[in-house]
Amino acid sequence: MSRALALLLLFASLVAQAHKPSDSYLHLKIDGARVTGQWDIALRDLEQAIGLDSNGDGEITWGELRARQADIAAYALARLRIEGDARNCPLVVTGHEADRHSDGAYEVLRFAADCAGAPAAIEIGYTLFFDFDAQHKGLLNLEYQGRVQSLVFTADQPKQRFEMGELTAMRQFSSYGRDGIWHIWIGYDHVLFLLSLLLPAVLMQERRRWLPVARFGDAFWDVFKIVTSFTVAHSITLSLAALGLISLPSRLVESAIAASVLLAAANNLLPLVGGRRWVVAFAFGLIHGFGFAGVLTELGLPRDALVLALVGFNLGVEAGQLAIVAAFLPLAYYLRASWFYRRMVLVGGSGAIAAVAMVWLLERVLNLKLISA
Repeated sequence: MSRALALLLLFASLVAQAHKPSDSYLHLKIDGARVTGQWDIALRDLEQAIGLDSNGDGEITWGELRARQADIAAYALARLRIEGDARNCPLVVTGHEADRHSDGAYEVLRFAADCAGAPAAIEIGYTLFFDFDAQHKGLLNLEYQGRVQSLVFTADQPKQRFEMGELTAMRQFSSYGRDGIWHIWIGYDHVLFLLSLLLPAVLMQERRRWLPVARFGDAFWDVFKIVTSFTVAHSITLSLAALGLISLPSRLVESAIAASVLLAAANNLLPLVGGRRWVVAFAFGLIHGFGFAGVLTELGLPRDALVLALVGFNLGVEAGQLAIVAAFLPLAYYLRASWFYRRMVLVGGSGAIAAVAMVWLLERVLNLKLISA
């Protein structure tokens, strides 16, 4: 029992540390032969890479950040290469700022590049932080003649090539769809909330005991109601928030999302809602929609294809969500009658998720991880 508890706490610790992946946000605008860019890079990542906290007090002040701006620019731009028609476009720094995203403080590096002529194709090479963090992602937002395309740089895919004539509305749609899939998969709090609701779907409670459901159809229908309710709810608030009709403070949204994960997991240990988990999915799905909208806002919505991009992102989220369900449900149904599933997966897994969610909630409510800038 002590070994199981140790493993549970280790799992909670690892996931709590990893709940916000390392991302940077790169925005490029191509106008003829000139490229202008903005690169938002998390200070926590820069601190790990080159060190910003000169006095070692655990905080990064504006003075400390300003003193290292030349080093930041040299470090970052050495890991970004832009080529127009296979010819290098030299990068020049045009400004520095600081900004705050939902997960902390960021350096905002502005730069420009002049290519030899208006390129027919652009190739971008990105290697920031890959030498020490293989999980880092660079989120690219490329604008050309009013059209925007979004793609992700990874350690396995550090180069992206764009044919200028191929930046069509349909490419925008598919691009935002891929972003939606990616962000549900790396949105650990959204995934754990969904899993907390799905874990009891292959079981039924009778006299305070969990018993396996008799038919796959019973589990499928329960999952269908949960997923549909969650989808409808977060689609509503995602759309309203992304269109600027409703806005909530990011700290409030992130704290509420952590609370939703905690309550959903706790309900598996001390059931209060029972067979009405779809109601919980809908109610808290409204909050999760604001979280998705924050991601979409950071990616940027194209002015000329706003609805198309919004629909593409939303459908991508649903595709990623359905992939999780498709992987989970058959395996859970197969294991539903075993002691392993009832004790280790349902009870142990819910306990671990609740522990992780409690850490997130304390961090977000008490503002423990924000870096002063």
